[in-house]
Amino acid sequence: MRKPGSMWSLETLGRVRLSRHFFMRDFLYSEIGSFHQKQNIPENPDLAIETGRLFCETLMDPLEETFGRIAVRSGYRSPSLNQFGNDMKLNCARNTHPLECHIWDRGMGDDRIAGASVVIPWFADQYDQGRDWRDLAWWMHDHLDYSEIWFFPKLCAFNLVWRPNPLRRIDSYIAPRGRLLIAGEEPEEGPSQRRARYADFPSFRGIRYP
Repeated sequence: MRKPGSMWSLETLGRVRLSRHFFMRDFLYSEIGSFHQKQNIPENPDLAIETGRLFCETLMDPLEETFGRIAVRSGYRSPSLNQFGNDMKLNCARNTHPLECHIWDRGMGDDRIAGASVVIPWFADQYDQGRDWRDLAWWMHDHLDYSEIWFFPKLCAFNLVWRPNPLRRIDSYIAPRGRLLIAGEEPEEGPSQRRARYADFPSFRGIRYP
């Protein structure tokens, strides 16, 4: 697909189906772009689609099928939009930061990366009542082939990251803040402790669609 150069071609990009439950359009809206009137268009649409498809099939679809609707807070960012966000100190990492996951159309082969900031409403309701964010963190660790997860206090949103070779790292800005799991190391909590935390969760891929 050529880089969108018109409203029609951008609409065509948005209709691209990345996975069973997600379309490219689900990830293109940007509050930064909307407020500051900056376009959010991939420089390499084919790469963005390819990487986004792997991200959605590996991580987003299992979440949607298990917990119901998943809300995307921040999805794809073009290099120019992300750089603007970083320059304006709008909570965007610099484009060259190795953990910047929102730019899907950079890198090739094992250097590819894709991610999004998402909220699981089913869990957010429980988090508002005081539930420990680590219950969800350990569920994802035991069920998803993620690379990195970063948790944030509002709504228990988290950045969920896909890479061809996952790092398996979990960090949080929610108390207890810091590193929950270091890449390459075994969790401090054993399998039985982790399972007890999320014993009341829906069955994995518990929701089925026709």
